[in-house]
Amino acid sequence: MPQEELRAGSPEWIRAVEDARDRGYTCFDWLSGVDETDRPDDPGIEVLCHLIDPTPRADRDQRRLLIRSRVPEGGSLPSLTHLFAGAAWHERETHEMFGVGFDGFDDGTGLGLRPLLLPDGFDGMPLRKSFVLASRAVKAWPGGKEPGEGHGSAKSPSRRRVQAPGVPGPEWGPREPETASEA
Repeated sequence: MPQEELRAGSPEWIRAVEDARDRGYTCFDWLSGVDETDRPDDPGIEVLCHLIDPTPRADRDQRRLLIRSRVPEGGSLPSLTHLFAGAAWHERETHEMFGVGFDGFDDGTGLGLRPLLLPDGFDGMPLRKSFVLASRAVKAWPGGKEPGEGHGSAKSPSRRRVQAPGVPGPEWGPREPETASEA
């Protein structure tokens, strides 16, 4: 069964998730963000919430629903923690990685939205397009965006053939039997 999609503005976010839960989407699967701040028509962070209806069905497919909401840069959405306790981890991660706030966040600790994955004192939001990777700031990126582009040469170097670990090379395997004249 294909996945349903629903777009809800910031004011309708909670109502959309509550309605979905009431229609049988009682399993919270995940919540995350996508940086769309470079879109000229509607910039912001796209927040996605994926819910599943766990009711057994004859066709064995579970109904799935993806709810989307666009949040302006530096904006916030109401927290889903009062509807789904499992949303707390995902909201903390989305807050830390994209800078989206979640109003009314409560994971039972009373500590609010706090770092989850990054070390104390980390500055920035690593999954935002505006975040500069330190390794690229120190050393120029050797690759090109298009074939033929590159630093210092007109032609990009060919790629090394990559082979999965544990797979023997082409020289391994059965060989042709030696004839008497070769021996």
